[in-house]
Amino acid sequence: MDKIKILIADDHAVVREGTRRILEQEEDLEVVAEAGDGEEAVRQATRLKPDVAIIDVAMPKLDGIEATKQIKSVCPTITVLILSAYDDDQFVFSLLEAGAAGYLLKSVRGSELVNAVRAVQAGESVLHPAIARKVLNRFARISGEPKEKEPTEVLSEREMDVLRLVTKGLSNKDIADELCLSIRTVQGHLGNIFNKLQVGSRTEAVVRALKEGWVALDDMS
Repeated sequence: MDKIKILIADDHAVVREGTRRILEQEEDLEVVAEAGDGEEAVRQATRLKPDVAIIDVAMPKLDGIEATKQIKSVCPTITVLILSAYDDDQFVFSLLEAGAAGYLLKSVRGSELVNAVRAVQAGESVLHPAIARKVLNRFARISGEPKEKEPTEVLSEREMDVLRLVTKGLSNKDIADELCLSIRTVQGHLGNIFNKLQVGSRTEAVVRALKEGWVALDDMS
């Protein structure tokens, strides 16, 4: 099994060392680089193209928001997971708009971080439930502008069916059951959705769909 390659970006060496130690205890995870500031994070991400970049919000030279924007601009397939001491709305909104797939606080247990890395790599959303609805409400409120493209110009009807169920928070198995498809077929549709929308996670796909006006909060459970 291929290991999940990880970049850790944090301006505190002790945090990087502790995070590396937690992750590298797992056979399927490999830390390929560390960065002490945002500019170095972008350079390392561009050079090494890790699967997952774990990014702090408050960093010198470039903060986590700008670093995430640049990483996603240069390498859209890299999944960004925020690990921060801050849970302010402005950071959460800005980072998701920048392309982050998940947002965790540094108070999480090591096992939660490990599970989150695996989840975002698999295209799952990693958001604290208490902020998820608020975040999606925020993006829905700014999505009232005319659609630049109709969803059918970008995604097939079946892919839109899958995306609507992703918006409801259904797992791949539940989506498969709902649409009478195999799990492998659902995974294939999700891969196509991510490729067409140039995103790397369910979170990014749902945010994009909300902002485009393709789905509404009524579509959510």
